[in-house]
Amino acid sequence: MKTSPWLLATYAVVVVLGILAALPNILSNSTLDALPSWFPKDRVALGLDLSGGSHLVLEVDGADLARERLQTLTQDARRALREAGVPGAAIRRAGSTLVVSLAAADQRPAATTALGKLALAVGPTGASDLAFGGEGATVTIALTEAGLSDRTSAAVEQSLGIIRQRVDQVGVAEPTIQRVGADRILVQLPGVQDPARIRDLIGSTAKMSFHMLSGAAVEGAPPPGVTLLRDDEGRSYPVEDRVELAGDRLTDARVGFDPTTNEPLVSFRFDTVGAARFAEITRANVGRPFAIVLDDKVLSAPVIREPITGGSGQISGNFTVESANDLAALLRAGALPAKLTVIEERTVGADLGADAIRMGVATGLAGFVLVVGFMVLLYGPWGLLANLALGLNVVLTFAGLSLLGATLTLPGIAGIVLGIGLAVDANVLINERIREETRRGRGAVAALDAGFRRAYSTIVDGNVTALIASALLFWFGSGPVRGFAVTMGIGILISMFTAVSIVRVAMLAIVRRTGMKRLAIEPLLPVTLVPEGTRFRFMRARFLGLGVSAFLSLASVVLFFSPGLNYGVDVRGGIQMEVVTEGPADLSAFRSGLDGLGLGEVALQEFGDSRHLLVRVERQPGGEEAQTAAVERLTAEVRAIDASATVERTEVVGPKVSDELATAGILSVVFASLAMLVYIWVRFEWPFAVGAIATLVLDVTKTVGFFAITGLDFNLTAIAALLTLVGYSVNDKVVVYDRMRENMRLYKAMPLRDVIDLSINETLARSLYTSVTAFLSLLPMAIWGGSAVESFAVPMIFGIVVAASSSVFIAAPILLFLGDWRRRRASTRTPAETAPAV
Repeated sequence: MKTSPWLLATYAVVVVLGILAALPNILSNSTLDALPSWFPKDRVALGLDLSGGSHLVLEVDGADLARERLQTLTQDARRALREAGVPGAAIRRAGSTLVVSLAAADQRPAATTALGKLALAVGPTGASDLAFGGEGATVTIALTEAGLSDRTSAAVEQSLGIIRQRVDQVGVAEPTIQRVGADRILVQLPGVQDPARIRDLIGSTAKMSFHMLSGAAVEGAPPPGVTLLRDDEGRSYPVEDRVELAGDRLTDARVGFDPTTNEPLVSFRFDTVGAARFAEITRANVGRPFAIVLDDKVLSAPVIREPITGGSGQISGNFTVESANDLAALLRAGALPAKLTVIEERTVGADLGADAIRMGVATGLAGFVLVVGFMVLLYGPWGLLANLALGLNVVLTFAGLSLLGATLTLPGIAGIVLGIGLAVDANVLINERIREETRRGRGAVAALDAGFRRAYSTIVDGNVTALIASALLFWFGSGPVRGFAVTMGIGILISMFTAVSIVRVAMLAIVRRTGMKRLAIEPLLPVTLVPEGTRFRFMRARFLGLGVSAFLSLASVVLFFSPGLNYGVDVRGGIQMEVVTEGPADLSAFRSGLDGLGLGEVALQEFGDSRHLLVRVERQPGGEEAQTAAVERLTAEVRAIDASATVERTEVVGPKVSDELATAGILSVVFASLAMLVYIWVRFEWPFAVGAIATLVLDVTKTVGFFAITGLDFNLTAIAALLTLVGYSVNDKVVVYDRMRENMRLYKAMPLRDVIDLSINETLARSLYTSVTAFLSLLPMAIWGGSAVESFAVPMIFGIVVAASSSVFIAAPILLFLGDWRRRRASTRTPAETAPAV
């Protein structure tokens, strides 16, 4: 057993580079600035749940884009038919289609030729954005899917630039603005605590236009070509639909003050073409009022006193300095190409983020210390070496996150902590294998070699199942759940390097330098949790184990329907707020005040202490905009009830997003189970796969029942816990199955029941020790982690206990039944059936 010097050099380079990449996370800015330019300076960015700020997901309104395209198409179609000499045609809109009624059917060829020129080629294939139909004297024009997709994509790209300009102009530091999917934009603004202002700033279409007011008196319905629009004070104005001058001709907008009243106003300036057109309009309409309209709202409606030829003007109204600044920023950045709807909103106060960091770090360190202490108790001095690998695992995980530019969230910290617990699994497997080889009489080097070699395939199988869960979490998850998946996945991959490669090299070096003849890995204390040579007859209790498991799973199914799960905002949609007051919160005052808003069911709950209040409001009818309006009313009412109250966290999930998240969560659990079924089937045999998946279903149902009986929030974090449990449960089964397969080859004449009992006894120490380390790593977070991670840590604690017991009392009996059935079936075959074909 010899290690190549080149391999040692490679390991050393990887470790040194990893430490250098992780180092910026603990250095101050001044220290980093003083270091050479070649030194890595990337840090792990903190998520909004740790740093505080606002998170918004906006969706481009496809219906608005289609409506604009049809409106433009209507005007273009009239012009095209007129130029083609097709008189008398009537054009009207019918839903999402334009209907052109010709004066005579013989005009159809000329009309279709003229209208066909209005189509645009879109996409890489050059497909048309219009579809033509109808018959006789009727021609229909509809937008194609390719055309809508192309316009949506272009609108998203254009909106990204405009939003960046708007955000930059209000001075938000280090914003994250990126495209998500085909029609959505993610905006994360660290440090921003007033999401209403930012929502209005980046969500306003800001389409500004200048219209003349109708001179005719309007009573009842306005005449054709005139629309009644209102201003902020509710006054109505008969605005002509014709746009005299569009706001895209603006070149600048600034805040100023009226010299007589000292009120804020917005001054604007046109480009050359706009200035000439504005002078022409004002010269022809002296004495008439005109309206300045922004997003179908009248900002101002002054009377033209004289021609304005300087190319500039002013907008006055009941502005505050802040609202005037926002309007000027909107006008400078330009109009969005389409309406943006806020479909998801989350806000975390800076104080709450700082508390989350302290709690996350404290609980993570506490979990790490518990695991380190347990490993030392188990393996004495060799446990210190395993702990060194664990510390290196954490350092390299942060290095990987820094190099990837990943964002660390509170669930991400939970992922690192869980990764520590799972990384111990490889060390436990290796040490227990080496102990077995030593007990068989092998020398130190031979026991070391055999222990690593035999543990390697089990480690790979176990980690692959956990990686499947991580990959599906990343694929189907969003936000913090993805952060959890990334940190856990990186931790698992690095643990294979640190536990298998680094620890092997270190142990081999120690054995050779000390001239050790016998590699004795002994516990620090003479008492062990699992005595050597246990011979428990587990299969005698197989009926009891299956019966109890089936009863608990059936009870969990009943609990799922009644009382049901406490679905979080992520899954059911709606609004959730965390409110903090200076003194004890007056629940009766909050309840009566918030119930009076007419927002449906409002649930109030104290958490932590009497100063912290959790407010939950059901999903509002009317789509995403209704949720946003409800948040503003809730926030105003909370401050009216208690002036000292502050909203530390807000989560708003619209119906569309909640349905998508619920579907994604269910699919992720189903696909993870199927993927693991296929993997185990390939690596083992079908009875193993069936046993693992049947056990997995029972484990998941019990965990769902645990959510129902405890009332914990069933949200995205809970789905992450379920997926992690899927990976952890299958990982535990794989280790036992691997030993069963090995013993089936060694003891071919031994009854299957005895082989299963022997394998469970041989892996009992490993299963128990791994479960204890994973349990200890999460225990501090489950107790002190707070509401942000309790939906993950608490059910994981429960699931670890369930998974450990199910490996022995459910998976093994199922395998025994299937194995016996297969043997009986094989023994009843006729000689003709079993004879080889010639």
